[in-house]
Amino acid sequence: MRHRVVHLVTPHSHDAADRTDPAMESSAEGMRTLWLSLAVLGATAVVQAVVVALSGSVALLGDTVHNAADALTALPLGVAFLLGRRAATRRFTYGFGRGEDLAGIVIVATIAASSVLAAWTAFGRLLHPQQITHLPAVAAAALVGFAGNEWVARYRIRTGRRIGSAALVADGLHARTDGFTSLAVLLGAGGAALGVPAADPVVGLLITVAIALVLRDAAREVFRRLMDAVDPALVGRAEDALRQVPGVVEFSELRMRWIGHQLRAEVAIVVDGELSVRSAHRVAVDAEHALLHAVPRLTAALVHADPTSDRDGADPHALLAHHVG
Repeated sequence: MRHRVVHLVTPHSHDAADRTDPAMESSAEGMRTLWLSLAVLGATAVVQAVVVALSGSVALLGDTVHNAADALTALPLGVAFLLGRRAATRRFTYGFGRGEDLAGIVIVATIAASSVLAAWTAFGRLLHPQQITHLPAVAAAALVGFAGNEWVARYRIRTGRRIGSAALVADGLHARTDGFTSLAVLLGAGGAALGVPAADPVVGLLITVAIALVLRDAAREVFRRLMDAVDPALVGRAEDALRQVPGVVEFSELRMRWIGHQLRAEVAIVVDGELSVRSAHRVAVDAEHALLHAVPRLTAALVHADPTSDRDGADPHALLAHHVG
């Protein structure tokens, strides 16, 4: 009720031109997240590189390279966000928002490569143990790596979920895997301090399993987005909103899809066949208006109005029957 009262007294518009600014703001927020993440991870990699030069730790070297690579994953996402700002063309009539999904594929591939690298390094260290010096500095650098990656992970995931970017969420999950890798370095250093050199590679193998689990979640999220999957709860909200619209007798063929971090919908509604064209259009506009308010991040809804059957029971779509597959 509070939302409806505010909606009635607050000037607003749902024209396409007026919906562009929020989309641009989402892209700008995503860009800010990427640049800040790049700065934090870059600083983390520099600190770790200094400790690598002092200690000669191969494990920390791998973690440093890993963090630097993770910082660079901001590049494909940044390109995707910039590309998504471009206006639609006659060839790309839906715009370029799908670039985020392609960036998500790159990020998933990077996570997969990270898991392979972690496993390879762990096996190599298990077969060829190496002495680590400056253990306190290595442990401190590992904590810095974990803290930096975990902060970036939380920031990316929170922003990605707020603006509806699956690629940014996947990139946040990737940063979290790098934090786990940093913890492996810490535990390995602790094991070396206790005289157990095999602790580093064993923990590294366990972290590889954790990375594989995160890879599964990230890959599933990106796959669902590529297959136009949406949260069933959003579909339920759209259905509830349509049932509340006066003049909508019934509805069918409700479809929703993500294009980047913007949601689009289409639906066929049935209205009284005796209504004038203007009145039927008014019902369709009311239905679109209800959907825009009920479904978060929905920027466009195509509503097709069908009349109820004629008195003789004729199908208004009979002409299209032979085109239905």
